[in-house]
Amino acid sequence: MINCNPETVSTDYDTADRLYFEPLTLEHVLNVWEMESGREVSEVSSVSNGVSDTKDTFDTSDTSRPVPVLVQFGGQTPLNLAKSLKAAGVPIWGTSPEAIALAEDRKQFAAILDELEIPQPENGTAMSLDEARVAAERIGYPVLVRPSYVLGGRAMGIVYDEAELSDYVSEATRVSPNAPVLIDRYLEDAFELDVDAVCDGQQLVIGGIMEQIEEAGVHSGDSACMMPPLKVSEYHLNIIRDYVERIGLRIGVKGLMNVQFAIKDEVVYVLEVNPRASRTTPYVSKATSAPLAKIAAQIAGGMTLKEIGFTEEPKLDGFFVKEVVLPFNKFPGAFVRLGPEMRSTGEVMGHASTFGLAYAKAQMGAGERLPLNGRVLITVNDYDKAAATKIARDLHQMGFEILATQGTAEWLSKVHVPASVVNKVSDGSPHVVDLIVKGEVDLVISTPLGKRAYDDGQLIRAAATMNRVPLMTTLSAAQAAVQGIRALKSKEIKVRSLQNHHSKDI
Repeated sequence: MINCNPETVSTDYDTADRLYFEPLTLEHVLNVWEMESGREVSEVSSVSNGVSDTKDTFDTSDTSRPVPVLVQFGGQTPLNLAKSLKAAGVPIWGTSPEAIALAEDRKQFAAILDELEIPQPENGTAMSLDEARVAAERIGYPVLVRPSYVLGGRAMGIVYDEAELSDYVSEATRVSPNAPVLIDRYLEDAFELDVDAVCDGQQLVIGGIMEQIEEAGVHSGDSACMMPPLKVSEYHLNIIRDYVERIGLRIGVKGLMNVQFAIKDEVVYVLEVNPRASRTTPYVSKATSAPLAKIAAQIAGGMTLKEIGFTEEPKLDGFFVKEVVLPFNKFPGAFVRLGPEMRSTGEVMGHASTFGLAYAKAQMGAGERLPLNGRVLITVNDYDKAAATKIARDLHQMGFEILATQGTAEWLSKVHVPASVVNKVSDGSPHVVDLIVKGEVDLVISTPLGKRAYDDGQLIRAAATMNRVPLMTTLSAAQAAVQGIRALKSKEIKVRSLQNHHSKDI
């Protein structure tokens, strides 16, 4: 294994026979490959306390047995190296560099979706600001702007007008020079799903379908998600399964693949395909007990899904909620808002027979404990006020006192939900941040819109984060929190290991 980050393997140091802490660049990978391909013998000279003392001898002139390389388990960086590695004579196991290019190259991939008659958001590419302006005007604002060939949504942003476009295009070209900037129509008010699947080139099997709890526009790596999906009908799930199968077979995937979808106005759109293991692979494997990485490695080694015995989408028992761990409380003054660029540093999973309890467990795992009583601060933008009504009413009925900024409080009073008015930061003290710092707020729901609102909202969110007050920045997360609180108030939490869960008869 070649890994540039020791921490990712610090707890599994004995998984690989040899572990190279090297930068993931073409030169370093080729150096390791040349050494490993020349390996002649590995002799165990002694064993002490169960630990072998291994002597390795190399004959670098022996190239009769070139070592194959797996690139689909290291995220985006190894995929970017695949073509150059193959050109240098390195055998690539699993999905070929040519198939990787079909999924990674925006124009080729868009052509494949058109060929398969699968909907995709209107999109375009640009090599300059002028080309970006033309593409954005054709697609229509708002648009999603991002560099090519990057991981974690780096330098990605939602652009609402031409004035913002210049800044985002400049940053995208800096992050990924000599590559096109990708411009997509931003699907407002859509919700997203992720699918992990394995394919052997002839057959494809879905590993798991995940529904993101945050709405479209929040990076999938920053969004809580759940299995099985709650909002999606079986009709749309079957469309998703069909699209995944057709795309995987058409591209020629051999191993793992991840497909991201958005549903808006009853239309299922394909956002992107990653012909590799995704960050959700461990989550899906834990929820289903299907070892997707092992299965993908066996496929890369030449086995078929039928030979492996993995031919049907695994069934789920209960709900599994993945929640992210965000680093904001480690960085005072950091910009606290979720968006297209990934910010999370880890993730946890909660499991229960109901969604609410699974969500509550996931929050606990991420270091956030949902309150069972107290005061809730609600400050939402005008577009969210109607949807926030039910959230506020449910919290009030469960015994919470509602605090709200002027506009939100006036709206809630119209629908007969009592709320105490508190000042925005811009209105002067005593204001919402003062209450949070004093420990007089137990839950914050904040969805600002507009520059001044974002400035106020940033101070509110930063205060909540630094004072360990649970913070919800989307209404979908707030709705999930309501279900979690209701479940905690009505049912006792029980704990068991995943091993015990999967070993029982279903």
